[in-house]
Amino acid sequence: MNLPSDLKYTKDHEWIKIEGNIATVGITDFAQGELGDIVYVDVDTLDDTVEEGEIFGSVEAVKTVSDLFMPLTGEVIEFNTELEDDPELVNSNPYDKGWMIKIEISDPSQIENLLDAEAYKELITA
Repeated sequence: MNLPSDLKYTKDHEWIKIEGNIATVGITDFAQGELGDIVYVDVDTLDDTVEEGEIFGSVEAVKTVSDLFMPLTGEVIEFNTELEDDPELVNSNPYDKGWMIKIEISDPSQIENLLDAEAYKELITA
């Protein structure tokens, strides 16, 4: 299982890469493996400010649909448009080309609530 140590994670199986006040968000290798083949990523919150814990979109796999939860309060400033034509990037490359959104972080103190790679690994192997 691939868990890059330079990322943060949530209990909802999302990863977050923080660069200044911009966070890139996707789902973890574990999550994509549990969901199976991703066929569609739906994000309709572009340019909206979404509160931490609220739904910012959904991911559809062959057998299920799963909500995507905002890891940090902020404005959704970018959607990975490559996923419109190639949603399986979430399966093949979840931490790089399979990213979903970028957000402008409103409350940097919320970063402290995120899990590091070791804590996330404990969560999924418990």
